[in-house]
This record gives sequence, C-alpha cells and structure tokens, in this order.
Amino acid sequence: MPKELHSIIDLHGKVAIVTGGAMGIGYGISYRLAEAGASVVIADMNKPAADTAVQKLTALGWTATAVEANVADEVQVHTMISTAVTTYGRLDILINNAGIYPTIPVMHMTPADFDRVIAINLKGVFMCSQAAAAQMITQGGEGKIINITSIDALHPSAVGLAHYDASKHGVWGFTKNLALELAPHHISVNAIAPGGIATPGTGMDKPNPQMEEILKTFSAKIPMQRLGTADEIGKVALFLASDLSSYMTGSQIVVDGGFLLA
Repeated sequence: MPKELHSIIDLHGKVAIVTGGAMGIGYGISYRLAEAGASVVIADMNKPAADTAVQKLTALGWTATAVEANVADEVQVHTMISTAVTTYGRLDILINNAGIYPTIPVMHMTPADFDRVIAINLKGVFMCSQAAAAQMITQGGEGKIINITSIDALHPSAVGLAHYDASKHGVWGFTKNLALELAPHHISVNAIAPGGIATPGTGMDKPNPQMEEILKTFSAKIPMQRLGTADEIGKVALFLASDLSSYMTGSQIVVDGGFLLA
C-alpha cells in the first residue's frame, strides 16, 4: 500500500541546513522545508539577513534558527554543522545553495577573482557535504544532500561567467561522484540547476544597467517568456528533500523555463 501523500512530503522530525538561506533561492528553499515541518538552520554570511529570515519563518509558527557561516571557511562550516546538531539533535538534509557570480570576462579576471568563486561555489560544497555526510553516517546513515548548480553546469549563459561556469560544472561532477560514495549509507546526493531566477542576487531589486542588459538578452531566449521565482526552486528542493524522490541519487533537475531548449 503506497504511503499517503501528506506523509511523503512531511518533514517533521527532520533537520535541514540551507547555506545562503537568508534571501533569494535560499530563502525560497528554507520556506518550503520549514512549511513541510523541518527544523531549518539558515546559514549565511549575512547574519542580520539570516536573523530576519528566521523571524519571518517563526512568525508563521515554523522552526528555524540562524547561524553566520562562510562556506569557504572550514572552521565555520564545522561550526554550522555543530550548531544544527546542538540545537536540534541531528542533521538530515543539507542544501548547498551558497554561491556567488561576479561578472568578469576572462581577459580581465585575476587569479584572486577565479579563486574566490571556486572557493565558495565548489570547495564550499565539498566541505559542507563532507561534514554533513560525516554527521549523517554517525547517526546511522540516511540523509539528503542537494546541491544548487545552474544551467551553466550544462551550457554557458553569458560571457563573464567563466569562473562561475567552471565552479558549477565542478559541482555537477562532484554531485555524481559523491552520490556513488554515499549510496551505501542511504544518503542521496542530487542537484537542481536553476535558469534565470528573479532574486536580489540578479540585481532585480536595484538599478544595475549591466545586469539589466544581461537579463533582457537572457529572458528573450526563455520559451516560457519569464524569469522563474525563488519559490519555484523551493518546491523542487522540497521534492528532493522528501520521500517523493526516494529512488533518486546522482540526478540533476533543470528548472529553467525551457531556456536550454533554445
């Protein structure tokens, strides 16, 4: 007899960490996981923004806490994991969402520019995943690791994002290999590849002529003729974090309004 739908998506008793969870896609994910019953640790470099996000979620009667964390810093990563375990007793779900995408053409890029993006977008995923998986294994196994990649893990979207594209191709490769390694522990590792999503990070909240031009060109290629919303990524994250995705690992779900079709 199949489980009832409400029990399949019920995350009560589960503890989730969402890196970069204070705004944009991260908050969209945090919202849906908390709504489904998970205790959510919002980890973000911007602690005031994380605190504000927690206030919004707890005002709805959901459970959340904030922690300041730079995913490129190993000490802060381990503090983030220990905060989740100390506060809620365990860790079941990790969403590797934190990332940056400064627009710099390769011919104007410095090694420091490249290193910074790789450190946060790729090395950060490695360190967070390693620490989270160790905790999940200590608990006896089972868990969900969900990496936010990008359609740029499959096809470049704009000049100026070569370092970002390199990091996201790396995360997709890392996702597949880690899925192989952790499958015996019943820990699934999957990815979500967003297309153009309207968030503060895209500059949609303030004038930015360069970003506006990029988004105008980008949006014209989307068959659905609009940018996506953070909640549309949050709903897919809920799918992967819940028992709806019980037989999936090493997969990447593209959420791009059909952009790659064009």
